[in-house]
Amino acid sequence: MEQQPPNVDMPTQTTNTTTKANDDPVLTSLFENMDKQIVASFSHQQKRALSLAVRGQSWGKHSVDKRGTFAFPFVRWRFYYVFLLGRNRRAYTRREKNLSMLMFIAMVGGFLLISVMIGLLVLYLIKSAMGVDLFADSSTGIWDWFKSLF
Repeated sequence: MEQQPPNVDMPTQTTNTTTKANDDPVLTSLFENMDKQIVASFSHQQKRALSLAVRGQSWGKHSVDKRGTFAFPFVRWRFYYVFLLGRNRRAYTRREKNLSMLMFIAMVGGFLLISVMIGLLVLYLIKSAMGVDLFADSSTGIWDWFKSLF
Protein backbone atom coordinates (compact mmCIF):
# COMPACT_ATOMS: atom_id res chain seq x y z
CA MET A 1 0.00 0.00 0.00
CA GLU A 2 1.40 3.36 -1.05
CA GLN A 3 1.55 6.08 1.56
CA GLN A 4 0.19 9.50 0.65
CA PRO A 5 1.97 12.58 1.99
CA PRO A 6 -0.11 14.43 4.53
CA ASN A 7 -2.30 17.11 3.00
CA VAL A 8 -1.14 20.23 4.78
CA ASP A 9 -3.28 23.22 4.01
CA MET A 10 -1.53 26.48 4.60
CA PRO A 11 -3.68 29.31 5.91
CA THR A 12 -5.20 31.21 3.04
CA GLN A 13 -6.59 34.69 2.84
CA THR A 14 -9.94 35.03 1.16
CA THR A 15 -10.25 37.86 -1.31
CA ASN A 16 -12.92 38.93 -3.74
CA THR A 17 -10.76 37.88 -6.70
CA THR A 18 -10.44 34.22 -5.72
CA THR A 19 -12.75 31.69 -7.31
CA LYS A 20 -13.61 28.13 -6.46
CA ALA A 21 -11.67 25.56 -8.42
CA ASN A 22 -14.89 23.91 -9.57
CA ASP A 23 -16.13 27.19 -11.09
CA ASP A 24 -12.88 27.96 -12.90
CA PRO A 25 -12.96 26.73 -16.53
CA VAL A 26 -9.20 27.17 -16.89
CA LEU A 27 -8.50 24.86 -13.95
CA THR A 28 -11.18 22.43 -15.08
CA SER A 29 -9.55 22.00 -18.48
CA LEU A 30 -6.10 21.80 -16.86
CA PHE A 31 -7.20 19.14 -14.36
CA GLU A 32 -8.89 17.03 -17.04
CA ASN A 33 -5.43 16.05 -18.30
CA MET A 34 -4.10 15.10 -14.84
CA ASP A 35 -4.36 12.04 -12.68
CA LYS A 36 -7.33 12.33 -10.29
CA GLN A 37 -5.17 11.53 -7.25
CA ILE A 38 -2.79 14.37 -8.08
CA VAL A 39 -5.69 16.80 -8.55
CA ALA A 40 -7.13 15.72 -5.19
CA SER A 41 -3.79 16.35 -3.49
CA PHE A 42 -3.77 20.07 -4.40
CA SER A 43 -4.74 22.42 -1.62
CA HIS A 44 -7.03 25.38 -2.21
CA GLN A 45 -4.03 27.70 -2.11
CA GLN A 46 -2.17 25.62 -4.69
CA LYS A 47 -5.21 25.57 -6.97
CA ARG A 48 -5.52 29.33 -6.67
CA ALA A 49 -1.82 29.78 -7.48
CA LEU A 50 -2.19 27.52 -10.53
CA SER A 51 -5.19 29.50 -11.70
CA LEU A 52 -3.34 32.80 -11.38
CA ALA A 53 -0.26 31.41 -13.11
CA VAL A 54 -2.22 30.00 -16.05
CA ARG A 55 -4.41 33.08 -16.43
CA GLY A 56 -1.32 35.29 -16.53
CA GLN A 57 -0.33 33.78 -19.85
CA SER A 58 -1.90 35.38 -22.90
CA TRP A 59 -1.81 32.35 -25.17
CA GLY A 60 -4.39 32.46 -27.91
CA LYS A 61 -5.19 36.17 -27.51
CA HIS A 62 -3.68 37.31 -30.79
CA SER A 63 -5.54 39.14 -33.52
CA VAL A 64 -3.81 36.92 -36.10
CA ASP A 65 -2.95 33.37 -35.05
CA LYS A 66 -1.95 31.15 -37.97
CA ARG A 67 -0.40 27.75 -37.26
CA GLY A 68 0.11 24.83 -39.52
CA THR A 69 2.37 22.07 -40.75
CA PHE A 70 3.77 21.20 -44.14
CA ALA A 71 6.02 18.61 -45.71
CA PHE A 72 8.35 18.71 -48.68
CA PRO A 73 8.29 15.82 -51.13
CA PHE A 74 11.04 13.25 -50.59
CA VAL A 75 11.87 14.67 -47.14
CA ARG A 76 11.11 12.54 -44.12
CA TRP A 77 10.40 15.42 -41.76
CA ARG A 78 7.34 17.58 -41.37
CA PHE A 79 7.76 21.25 -40.58
CA TYR A 80 5.49 23.57 -38.66
CA TYR A 81 5.01 27.30 -38.80
CA VAL A 82 3.51 29.80 -36.39
CA PHE A 83 2.55 33.36 -37.32
CA LEU A 84 1.27 35.50 -34.45
CA LEU A 85 0.33 39.14 -34.67
CA GLY A 86 -1.18 41.30 -31.97
CA ARG A 87 -0.67 44.02 -29.43
CA ASN A 88 2.36 43.65 -27.17
CA ARG A 89 1.06 42.94 -23.66
CA ARG A 90 4.42 42.19 -22.10
CA ALA A 91 5.99 44.46 -19.53
CA TYR A 92 8.79 46.52 -21.01
CA THR A 93 12.33 46.31 -19.68
CA ARG A 94 14.14 49.49 -18.70
CA ARG A 95 16.10 49.43 -21.96
CA GLU A 96 12.93 48.99 -24.03
CA LYS A 97 11.27 51.87 -22.17
CA ASN A 98 14.26 54.13 -22.83
CA LEU A 99 14.41 53.19 -26.52
CA SER A 100 10.66 53.68 -26.84
CA MET A 101 10.88 57.15 -25.29
CA LEU A 102 13.83 58.02 -27.52
CA MET A 103 11.93 56.91 -30.64
CA PHE A 104 8.86 58.89 -29.54
CA ILE A 105 10.93 62.03 -29.03
CA ALA A 106 12.65 61.51 -32.40
CA MET A 107 9.32 61.03 -34.19
CA VAL A 108 7.75 64.13 -32.60
CA GLY A 109 10.91 66.14 -33.29
CA GLY A 110 10.99 64.98 -36.91
CA PHE A 111 7.31 65.83 -37.36
CA LEU A 112 7.84 69.29 -35.91
CA LEU A 113 10.93 69.90 -38.06
CA ILE A 114 9.13 68.88 -41.26
CA SER A 115 6.08 70.97 -40.31
CA VAL A 116 8.23 74.06 -39.69
CA MET A 117 10.10 73.54 -42.97
CA ILE A 118 6.85 73.24 -44.95
CA GLY A 119 5.44 76.30 -43.14
CA LEU A 120 8.53 78.36 -43.97
CA LEU A 121 8.37 77.24 -47.61
CA VAL A 122 4.71 78.30 -47.85
CA LEU A 123 5.50 81.67 -46.25
CA TYR A 124 8.42 82.17 -48.66
CA LEU A 125 6.21 81.36 -51.66
CA ILE A 126 3.52 83.78 -50.42
CA LYS A 127 6.18 86.48 -49.92
CA SER A 128 7.59 85.90 -53.38
CA ALA A 129 4.11 85.90 -54.97
CA MET A 130 3.47 89.31 -53.39
CA GLY A 131 6.72 90.61 -54.88
CA VAL A 132 8.41 91.39 -51.57
CA ASP A 133 12.21 91.21 -51.70
CA LEU A 134 13.94 91.18 -48.32
CA PHE A 135 17.41 91.32 -49.86
CA ALA A 136 17.90 93.17 -53.15
CA ASP A 137 19.32 91.17 -56.06
CA SER A 138 19.29 87.85 -54.19
CA SER A 139 17.12 84.81 -54.76
CA THR A 140 17.10 81.19 -53.63
CA GLY A 141 15.58 80.05 -56.92
CA ILE A 142 12.63 78.40 -55.21
CA TRP A 143 10.16 80.95 -56.58
CA ASP A 144 11.47 80.57 -60.13
CA TRP A 145 11.25 76.77 -59.82
CA PHE A 146 7.70 77.01 -58.43
CA LYS A 147 6.59 79.34 -61.27
CA SER A 148 8.01 76.91 -63.84
CA LEU A 149 5.68 74.18 -62.56
CA PHE A 150 2.58 76.16 -63.60
